[in-house]
Amino acid sequence: RRVHGDPSFCSIFSNNMSHQDWAPVVLSKNRPTGSAATDEKMVNAARRTGAEIATDKKFLGGQNKSTKGVLCANAAKLEAETENFRHEKVSHEFCKALQQARIAKKMTQAQLAQAINEKPSVIADYEAERAIPNGSVIQKLNRTLGVALPRAKAAPNPDSTPH
Repeated sequence: RRVHGDPSFCSIFSNNMSHQDWAPVVLSKNRPTGSAATDEKMVNAARRTGAEIATDKKFLGGQNKSTKGVLCANAAKLEAETENFRHEKVSHEFCKALQQARIAKKMTQAQLAQAINEKPSVIADYEAERAIPNGSVIQKLNRTLGVALPRAKAAPNPDSTPH
């Protein structure tokens, strides 16, 4: 049995506590944020107290310099680009064939969507020519409706091609 006065007890106690950090912890108020943090008086007060101050120069220094001079190289390329970039949508023939096949099976859009494990909005988008063709969805539609739907992608418009 060990007693507090025993030197071996003190050495065990001090060995177990040697990893502890015994420095005092000082709690203080939060530093100002936003515009208060950039106020010159607040920055000087922080310097006097020895607080850490980060001084980073922001891109363009908070000014609208991008419109006052020459455009950057990437912006100039974008401005010079004349090609029309759009996702291909489903063709009108595909939409009509899908509607006719669905009605022939006496299914609503919601029932067809449930049968192919998709949302009803997907079927509505395909029938309204808003959908971007997805091969797996079209295969599920063909299998469920028992038809071969026409080519889904719309032919490109001759007037939208660049000259």
